[in-house]
Amino acid sequence: MKKLFMFLMLLVTVHAATQLGINEKLGTMVPLDLTFINEKGERVTLKKLMDGKPTMISLNYFRCAGICTPQLNDMAKMLGRLDLAENIDYKVITIGFAEDEGYELAAAKRKTMLSSIPRDYVHDAWHFVIGENNSSAIIADKVGFTYEKSVSPAGVVDYIHPAALIMLSPEGKVTRYLNGIEQLPFDVKMALMEAGQGKIGPTIAKNLLYCFAYDPKAKTYIFKWEKIAATLMFAIMFAFFIYLVRTSRRDDDQENHQNKGDN
Repeated sequence: MKKLFMFLMLLVTVHAATQLGINEKLGTMVPLDLTFINEKGERVTLKKLMDGKPTMISLNYFRCAGICTPQLNDMAKMLGRLDLAENIDYKVITIGFAEDEGYELAAAKRKTMLSSIPRDYVHDAWHFVIGENNSSAIIADKVGFTYEKSVSPAGVVDYIHPAALIMLSPEGKVTRYLNGIEQLPFDVKMALMEAGQGKIGPTIAKNLLYCFAYDPKAKTYIFKWEKIAATLMFAIMFAFFIYLVRTSRRDDDQENHQNKGDN
């Protein structure tokens, strides 16, 4: 029994490690009174940023050396081809979740992304913001976006995190997840139109990509293996649990058989 208890405790720990990524919370209401600091250093509420429009949000950090920049580059490309009127049919908000990044970084990243859109684009449709009073962490939790801070031996701070676009209805309801760094304009258009009606849609692209960490000494990207290792450990522990249950039953049967023989 003691062995089984210890195994179950280990199983819970490993299972918790596998939760890193997107834990879908379709239908959840995000509080619109959350406040952020925009790219101008102004304090704004989520309600003001959304302006009563269906909104797609991305969660990133602006010094990310992994998938954030490719994701934002793809967003800029996709928004340039999107068959909807920006700032009228939808809004876009990129939320920085790194605790040590200021609005200046958000402004610089926004300028780069907007200038890369290959057509005239209404700048007010896409805002880059950072959290205030832990608002970035709160909204990440509300939409099920889980990430983990890591510090390398060299002291470099990185975050292990997924890449996804998350759609909100004008009232702040989570209506759809589009996972990955590349999105088709048609998929985004349908997701935004459904969000405008408050309709919850199925998740697109179940395979999540995760951020790589950058090793400044080796000048290369390092794959974050923790999630895969945790998943493998979970499978191994589950198989071991089945083995323990079967072994315990066999021992009990042998003991009962022996007791009957003694009687």
